[in-house]
Amino acid sequence: MMIHPTYARYMAGYNAEMDRRFIAAAQRLTDAQRRADRGVFWKSLHGTFNHILWVDHVWLNRLTGSPLPPGIRDDSDKYFHDFDAFVAARTETNDLIAAWAEGVTQEFLDSDCYWFRGRPEQFVTPYAVLVAHMFTHQVHHRGQIHAVLTSYGEDTSDTSIWVMSRAPFSFDFTSEGA
Repeated sequence: MMIHPTYARYMAGYNAEMDRRFIAAAQRLTDAQRRADRGVFWKSLHGTFNHILWVDHVWLNRLTGSPLPPGIRDDSDKYFHDFDAFVAARTETNDLIAAWAEGVTQEFLDSDCYWFRGRPEQFVTPYAVLVAHMFTHQVHHRGQIHAVLTSYGEDTSDTSIWVMSRAPFSFDFTSEGA
């Protein structure tokens, strides 16, 4: 067993909480600051936020069969032009991820996903690996967002995952879960 269903629920809560904090910090900036090229992979805060959301929609498609987002990964930084529309979509998507995570079972995590990544070649990967990747992808790019926010003097409070284990959405890691 690579991960437990509780991991999916915990990470859904952790990532939603970090999104709330980081979006609140980004909303204190000007639109020009959010769109400025700050040298991160997707250039700006706006672009990086958009990329994470676009990729989450791709992973939700693979995990749940929900619709794919429009466009291609290389344009994912332009997913939502309007930041308020992005915030609404991010909140809705976090709710979808949390609802999905509530239903994750060990049987699901231990089974294989047959999927494609923009080519005719099919991949076969345990769902546990894909779930872990979805959440670590969010964390990876959110680290870039954090660096940009702090360079602007914004405070997002402690982002350590162990601190979040005491948060209201924490889970009992000793339970067997669903």
